[in-house]
Amino acid sequence: MKHEGHTHIGPEAVVAKRRRYGYPCTAHFYSEPPQIVSGKLHNLYGHDGKAYIDFFSGVSVVACGHCNEAITARTIEQLQTLQHTSTIYLTQPMVDLAERLANGVLPGNLKRTFFVNSGSEANEGALLAARLHTKRRSFLALEYGLHGRTFLTMNVTGIPMWRSDDFLDQEVTTFIPRPYDPGMDQEAAARRSLEALANVLAEKGDTIAAMIVEPIQGNGGMIVPPDWYFRELKAMLEEHGILLIADEIQTGCGRTGRMFAIEHYGIVPDILTMAKALGNGVPIGAFCTTDEIAASLNRPSASTFGGNPVSSATALAVLDYIEQEGLVERSLRVGGRLIEGLRELQGRYGLIADVRGKGFMAGAEIRGATDEESAAWTDIILERMKDEGFIIGKNGVSRNVLAFQPAMIIPEEEIEAMLRALDQVLAGLSQS
Repeated sequence: MKHEGHTHIGPEAVVAKRRRYGYPCTAHFYSEPPQIVSGKLHNLYGHDGKAYIDFFSGVSVVACGHCNEAITARTIEQLQTLQHTSTIYLTQPMVDLAERLANGVLPGNLKRTFFVNSGSEANEGALLAARLHTKRRSFLALEYGLHGRTFLTMNVTGIPMWRSDDFLDQEVTTFIPRPYDPGMDQEAAARRSLEALANVLAEKGDTIAAMIVEPIQGNGGMIVPPDWYFRELKAMLEEHGILLIADEIQTGCGRTGRMFAIEHYGIVPDILTMAKALGNGVPIGAFCTTDEIAASLNRPSASTFGGNPVSSATALAVLDYIEQEGLVERSLRVGGRLIEGLRELQGRYGLIADVRGKGFMAGAEIRGATDEESAAWTDIILERMKDEGFIIGKNGVSRNVLAFQPAMIIPEEEIEAMLRALDQVLAGLSQS
C-alpha cells in the first residue's frame, strides 16, 4: 500500500525482515501489530490509514507531539545549514543550549552540562563523574530501577529482565528495597527502604561514590515515593559524602508537572540526567552537575555526536515550545484528570489493582490470580485498546502495568475518549 508517496510493505513483511535481519532480543507489542507510517502531534497513522491516539509517545520521548512544526521547522533549518563537526570545533547551538539549561531550566546550582546521545550514555557519564569526584568505586541503587544498557548502567539496573549481561560486576552495586511493596502500607515501605539504606551506609558508606534513582520509577511500574522520602535519603547520603544522581530520562522536561520530577520532593540532586523528551524524537542526552563536581571530570573525554548542531537546535526549540505553551503546568492539571479518570475505573473494575503516577506519567496495575495471568490480561487490554484506536504502553516488573505517557499537548477530549474506550474494554472483560 502507498502512503504519502511511499510504498509500505505491511506489518507481516516488517516482522519477517526484523526476524531475518535483526536480533532475537528485540520484540514488539500486539499479536496483530500495525505498521506505523506517520504521526502528527498526538496522532499516529498505520499503513492502512487507520488513526491511533498515542498515549505512550514512544516511551515518553515525543512529549511535544509527533512532527510538531514549531520544533521540526527549526530542526530542518539546522539540518540544511550545518549537521555535524564534533566538539573539536566551535559551534553555537550546543553552548546556547547549555546556557539555557543553566539559566532557568535546571534546578538549584546545576550549571554544567555534558551532552551525549541517549539516556544510557547520560547515566554512564554521570556514574563516571561521581567516581572521579569522590574517588570511590561503588554505587547504590533502588531495586527494580532501570538506568540503561551500557556496562555501568546495567550494573545499577535492578530489573532482572534488563540485566542481560552474564558478567556484570556483582560487587559494584548494592541494591536497597524501593519505597513500595504491594503488601505494605506506602509509608511503611518507604521507612523500610531508608532503614535498609542506613544499614548499608553504616557498613560501607565510605566506599560508595553515588546513589542513582529515578524520582518516579517508570519501567518499574510507575512507583511514586512519599513526598518526604528523597529529602531524608539525600540527608543520609550527605553524611557519608555520597552523591545523589537523579535519573530524569523518562520523567524530565515537564512530564510530571514539574520540569524535573525530583523538584516534587524539594531537593536538588548532585547530578541530573536527561534525554528522551529533550529532543522530542531527535537523539540527545545530557548529564548536568555543579561547578565543583564538573571540575573533577578533567580527563580527556568527548562524545562524537553529543551536542551536535541539529540535536542542540532541536532541544532549544523543545524548551521554547514547553515554555510558550505552558506544558509543565498543563501536565499537572490535565494529567491530573487522566489519573483521576483511571482511579474512577479502578473503583468499578477489580482488574485494576492500583493507579499511580504524577502528571502525564500514569500507570494502572492489572492484577490477576498470578503474575502470568496479570501479564496476559494486560496484553489483552493493550490489544483491544489498539483495535479501538488507542496506543497504550506497558511496564512493571511483571509487565502488568498499563503505561499512560502521552504527549503533553494531548487534548482533554482525547483523554475522555480513551477513558470511555478503556471502560468498555474492561466491562467486556469483566463479563467474559
